[in-house]
Amino acid sequence: MTAADTARQTFQRHLVESRYPGRGLVIGRDAAGAWTLVYWIMGRSENSRNRRFVADGGTLRTEPVDLSKVADPSLIIYEAMLERPGVQIVSNGDQTRTIHGNLMNGGSFEIALSTREREPDAPNYTPRISGLLDLRAETPAVHLAILKANAFDPARTDRHFHRPACPPPGFGHGLTTYMGDGDPLPSYRGDPLLLPLAGGPAEILDAYWRALDADNRISLAVKTVTAAGACAGLLVRNRHA
Repeated sequence: MTAADTARQTFQRHLVESRYPGRGLVIGRDAAGAWTLVYWIMGRSENSRNRRFVADGGTLRTEPVDLSKVADPSLIIYEAMLERPGVQIVSNGDQTRTIHGNLMNGGSFEIALSTREREPDAPNYTPRISGLLDLRAETPAVHLAILKANAFDPARTDRHFHRPACPPPGFGHGLTTYMGDGDPLPSYRGDPLLLPLAGGPAEILDAYWRALDADNRISLAVKTVTAAGACAGLLVRNRHA
């Protein structure tokens, strides 16, 4: 089986055929070779569904659709994408700001996440998934991390860090928060996913939006990044206008 076959099958099994992979991120390169970040959110509860993406330059954040209906903003309102010179950051929570601040002070992706825990939403204990694209050196670097509840003691956090080799054009490495629907929701397990990033930004946006379950998808964003690491474009699609 070729890498392309693996990516297509993973996309079909983990996204198209899954009712609830949860939040997800992908870092890779589109068909033309441009660096690309993908991030999406899903929701089952009214509180989770009451939000949308807002793009401001290279920053992506979530905001409530109806402020009067917000039950708890702590885990649903955050900056999902931030950037530093030559560096792009994406995550499913306010650890985006933790990573950004640590880099600004001379720290690292790994050090920043060593200060954070899985989300406190028992019994799901949603994993914190994070990614960083570093284009400051001659050789680009992709960093991925997932912070999960320990299987023996959910009060403790297991931290998994990955440094996959940079993918060729048309592919990306991704993580999601869950393996599918359930009660409690089953946390993601295993290595990062190899996923397709076929076409350009608009085609990628369409493909991932169609793949996600129509009842549970909330918002999706695709950011294109220059060779120097700056935002070249940020496309957003929301369930709620």
